[in-house]
Amino acid sequence: MVAGLTHFLSDADFLAWGWRAAFLLSIVLVIIGLFVRLRILETPEFARIKDEQKIAHAPIAEVWRDYRKNVLLGWGARYIDGVVFNIYAVFTIAYLVGTLHYDKTTVLLSISVAALVLIFTIPIASAWSDRVGRRKVYGWAALACGVIAFPMFWVMHYSGSALLAGGAIVFAFGFVYAPVYGPEAALFCELFATRVRYTGISSVYQISGIVSSSITPLVATALLHYGNGAPWWIATYILIVGIISALSTYYMRRTF
Repeated sequence: MVAGLTHFLSDADFLAWGWRAAFLLSIVLVIIGLFVRLRILETPEFARIKDEQKIAHAPIAEVWRDYRKNVLLGWGARYIDGVVFNIYAVFTIAYLVGTLHYDKTTVLLSISVAALVLIFTIPIASAWSDRVGRRKVYGWAALACGVIAFPMFWVMHYSGSALLAGGAIVFAFGFVYAPVYGPEAALFCELFATRVRYTGISSVYQISGIVSSSITPLVATALLHYGNGAPWWIATYILIVGIISALSTYYMRRTF
């Protein structure tokens, strides 16, 4: 949203102070985050093992020794999250504006609208996964993210409308992505015992994030070039990742 608003500034104003706006406003989010973190109590499970002095002293070694399969499956399951987020929230800006020459403000605002929609769809998806089952919701959503990449990129590439292209972003990112991100934390929690849960989740989320999130814009750019400006190799990549994540989720088993 801030990025979209800064587009209305002149180049001189943006270079002078506009680019700092997002960073200054993030101070509010930092304060809110600190407030929430300091007010949250430890879970009863962790409090119990802390009282019993059963906390792991070398959790990363224990995680890799006893939960290696769960870590690998978690990496595979997490893959679609990083790819979908970075395709629709990062890569589409360069693709729609730089390659298809759509209006930059419309594209940025579409991503902002998708993020706004996620405020509502993520809790709904999370509650849904509590009733239906986290593995089932996450796995099917991962596969859905891969399948819809083809019609979404068709709309972006051939519609000739920035508004329709923005609608594709809102649908794919704001709605279909929510059942992936919503159940994710609880899904990964169930892969590890309480004594190593924090380290286990961090190993899954952060390491997989480094691989999936950091390289996705580079991969998508290379695939776009390989496809001579057509997005079908990118859509194929998302589909393959969706299948990997769905299969990884299928073979997960709740440990605790």
